[in-house]
Amino acid sequence: MFRNRRRSRMARTAVAGAAALLAVGIAACSSSTSTPSSPSSSSSSSASASSTAAAVSGGTARFALPSGFTLSWIFPYMPLTSANEYNAEQFQMLLYRPLYMFGNNGPSVDVNYPLSPANAPVYSDGGKTVTITMKDWKWSNGETVDASDVIFWLNMMKAEPANYYGYVPGLLPDNLASYSATDANTVVLHLKSAVSSIWFTYNQLAEITPMPKAWDVTSASAAASSGGCAADTAADKYAKCKAVWTFLTAQAKNVKTYATNPLWAVVDGPWKVSSFSTAASGPVTSFVPNAAYSGSPKPQLANLTYYAYTDDSAEYTALKTGQLDAGYIPPQDLPPVTNGQVLPSTNPLGSSYNLSPAYSFGIQYFYINFNNPTLGPAYRQLYVRQAMQELIDQEGMIKSVDRGYGYPTSGGVPTQPKSQWVPSVQNANGGQGPYAFSISNATSLLTSHGWKNVGGVMTCQSPGTGANQCGAGVTAGTKLSMTMDYATGIRFFQEEVAVMKSDMGQAGIQLNLVPQSFNTIIGESAPCKPTDAGCKWEILNFGGWNFNGPGFEPTGESLFATGASSNSGSYSDATMDKLINLTHTSSSLSVFQQYGTYLAQQLPFIWTPDFYSVWAVSNKLANVGFNPLATLLPEYWNFTK
Repeated sequence: MFRNRRRSRMARTAVAGAAALLAVGIAACSSSTSTPSSPSSSSSSSASASSTAAAVSGGTARFALPSGFTLSWIFPYMPLTSANEYNAEQFQMLLYRPLYMFGNNGPSVDVNYPLSPANAPVYSDGGKTVTITMKDWKWSNGETVDASDVIFWLNMMKAEPANYYGYVPGLLPDNLASYSATDANTVVLHLKSAVSSIWFTYNQLAEITPMPKAWDVTSASAAASSGGCAADTAADKYAKCKAVWTFLTAQAKNVKTYATNPLWAVVDGPWKVSSFSTAASGPVTSFVPNAAYSGSPKPQLANLTYYAYTDDSAEYTALKTGQLDAGYIPPQDLPPVTNGQVLPSTNPLGSSYNLSPAYSFGIQYFYINFNNPTLGPAYRQLYVRQAMQELIDQEGMIKSVDRGYGYPTSGGVPTQPKSQWVPSVQNANGGQGPYAFSISNATSLLTSHGWKNVGGVMTCQSPGTGANQCGAGVTAGTKLSMTMDYATGIRFFQEEVAVMKSDMGQAGIQLNLVPQSFNTIIGESAPCKPTDAGCKWEILNFGGWNFNGPGFEPTGESLFATGASSNSGSYSDATMDKLINLTHTSSSLSVFQQYGTYLAQQLPFIWTPDFYSVWAVSNKLANVGFNPLATLLPEYWNFTK
């Protein structure tokens, strides 16, 4: 799962694969030996040239990064402050394959065993034992991707759980009673309790990335494996892992050396970094094929180069002038669509590019800080969150700002694709969910709970816990004046927050807008305590969350569970925790529906409009497939005559 400013992402087209996944749901625990089945997906979709055209080997594909963004973390053991899909699916995974890959060069969101360095896991002992067999892939230095590389990752998770963005207390690795390498290619996990095989594969095993022995070091001059973190039986392995983690993290922070540091040159994926720049614009990252890649297909391009841009306008200019082979059309440069249209009736780029709609398997929202020392007590009042939600004019913004290329977010279960897992409450009010846009209703919610508009700002006049009072912890004189840090670089993202400011102001909620870079906001977004120096932020708005790793089923443990490392707003609710835990073991649709309904009603975040991008691919670049997970697979791409 990744936080993501999805206004300019390489989002994906057809979503039938996601629908297939959700139709399967969470598999029940089984007493027999089994492997989790992969829900089937429809065939690949592409905005590129026909794969039947004559292929040309070689060439450089020029690919646009989202405006205002630069890659910032190469080490797969990623902290929350660097966690986003660009660093993961569009950078790390090109170099270092996770234990299990998800998605394909088309619409699938399923586990992709052919692209994975491990065979399908085998579940036994009533869902309490998991056996993983490696495929004998090779690292680029000639060593085998083996069981010890998986143990290396698990040991690091045991030693440094809080420094991995996907860690959730009680889940991996806490839910393991034991684990070991039973031979060079086999890892066996013994769980503390039975699990759903689909959930454990999609949301737990998906977290693991095998790490090479060349990384098991504590200095640049140390011999491979000398760090002792990959040891299977050593009593002090966790203590040694801390030193290894410290060294690797320090190396990862030195981004200027990503193309020259020999650590990062040891890869098992299809690509290697050939150049890396931290510049705000221009060609910033180039990849060349890994000649030792064990998987299939092998890269056909000679080079893949990422281009950075300071804003949408610069990126679109590059598209119009033929300086990119793949990029996005900013919404403000698209003709409006109405009456069910998906793509514009005319291509603004002409015949040089093919267009495709690009959906994401995710949700859009902004974070509120439940632990902010000033406004946290107010945010913890459900009626305050309801009022804030009712001041988000999703339909209006979709029409006026998104130009029709969008749909409402109404809860924690993605509504695209449509599926049986979306609770009915999320479809209420035209897809806005239980809290439709209403300035008058939002105002009444506040005034009926002891707030009065004083000088244009709602102010608590009646502190206390009574039905008509402000609520626990809200002191007299507290003002609903909130600062929203929002991501810059995208014009209609700026237009959207301006609409929010205007609408909230009409109900007496003062929204103070502070533009920040995407990376700056991500750096602010770690969970905090009220006494922490970094807990003064009130609202963070940088887009949303895609269910694209390490959790591929939208069960919420990374976002909404108490203490989850990606629960940036520090939301905590015992009922929510219980419902999330039930989705990990039950195959019942009613359990998932109950979870989704409660989540939509609780508003741990404030939902905002989602959208689909329109992606443009040169008609000379073939086999550029898309999926809703942002999994970039340029090894499939090729130029044509």
